[in-house]
Amino acid sequence: MASSPGSPRRRHSGALKGAATLAATALALSVLGPASAGADETAFESDAETSPNLTHVANVPKSEAMDAWNSDLAFTGDYAIGGNYNGFTVYDISEPEDPQVVSEVVCPGGQGDVSVSGDLLYFSVDYPRADEECGAPEVPTTDPDGFEGMRIFDISDKADPEYITAVATDCGSHTNTLVPGKDGETDYIYVSSYSPSEDFPNCQPPHDKISVIEVPLDDPASAEVSGEPVLFPDGGHESTTGCHDITAYPEEDVAAGACMGDGILMDISDPAEPVVTEVVQDDNFAFWHSATFTNDGGTVLFTDELGGGTSPICTDAHDETQGANALYTVAGEADDPELEFASYYKIPREQTDTENCVAHNGSLIPVPGQDFFVQAWYQGGVSVIDFNDPADPQEIGWFDREPIDEDELVPGGSWSAYYYNGYVYSSDMERGLDVIRLDDPRLRPAEDVTYDEFNPQSQPEYRPGR
Repeated sequence: MASSPGSPRRRHSGALKGAATLAATALALSVLGPASAGADETAFESDAETSPNLTHVANVPKSEAMDAWNSDLAFTGDYAIGGNYNGFTVYDISEPEDPQVVSEVVCPGGQGDVSVSGDLLYFSVDYPRADEECGAPEVPTTDPDGFEGMRIFDISDKADPEYITAVATDCGSHTNTLVPGKDGETDYIYVSSYSPSEDFPNCQPPHDKISVIEVPLDDPASAEVSGEPVLFPDGGHESTTGCHDITAYPEEDVAAGACMGDGILMDISDPAEPVVTEVVQDDNFAFWHSATFTNDGGTVLFTDELGGGTSPICTDAHDETQGANALYTVAGEADDPELEFASYYKIPREQTDTENCVAHNGSLIPVPGQDFFVQAWYQGGVSVIDFNDPADPQEIGWFDREPIDEDELVPGGSWSAYYYNGYVYSSDMERGLDVIRLDDPRLRPAEDVTYDEFNPQSQPEYRPGR
């Protein structure tokens, strides 16, 4: 769910280093053995600096098959699933300090945003392919027969995922958000995409909508687009041509959308027909990128991806309000909410001119009754934030590496950092999967909150002992 540095549709076609043209077969799989530092019985040595209350405990480097950018993460049981512009990797995290690669699915399509639902994996395709199969080569966006949208996999056997079907959506799928149906028999996937053009037959302007895919759980092969709700009938902000990302909070029947020039709230009590209930704009924001609710739903943290994720925004050339988070409290009535600005937050650790750094994907640390957040900042590393006072958020912990290259800017760093069942998992675009242990008494109560499944953009309500 998460994001791509820069334009999702054109800029990074050449950045998919290993994704040029695969054989025209359906699915290429590599099942690998243990890939952690513990595999050779040597002690893990971190190449990062951390605050005293964080410990870097493991890193799993990318394989040659995934020699493209890592992207987002989703979690199911003892497994983490990592998206990549070339496909996805399944990690066994039953021993978090010694994660192992279980399988890799080579299935390029650009960004590779992931959500998991039981035995199903939903996978975003945002670069046109010649057809729906995993081996199909990339084609120009001007090709009317090109496929973009969602692929669906069966991951009941984590060592041998199987491709089920694909669903085409207008402008492809930059990110996807899972909203489980209230009947327990249906999943709804909100597909966010943007950057239309008169020259793109499958991505026509104004594209002020999202696509809703309905997936019957007993027959996922019959998944289809069930609706295309227009979120901005008046056009929204002049820069808004679709949404970048949506975070749903199904137990509260609400969602927050980050839609380029607009931040929105939605009523999703009928998940098939989301309704916008509030729209907010901020002249300081360059690109509304993602959103997270507090557990009580009283605050929303939006992020601004100034510079598209490939620029050095954490230098003295940019102030503390640029490329930052914006915290908004939710006021008004449930059927007529109002977003009220509270503050900005940006990491206080200045980075170099050769490090892309800007606010990116994160999640709550589930401390009951408290508001803590862990967040990726690309080469700014990982930040742990106390925002119990929305007007005065503070960094209380951090993880940070040296630049990939000290002489020139090479994009990389933490794309997403999420707390899951006792540890933080960070998807580094170039350096692989990092695992971080939190050694802070303020955060220890989160260890009593566990999940069988976690999609950060389908936000669960947490309760102690869950």
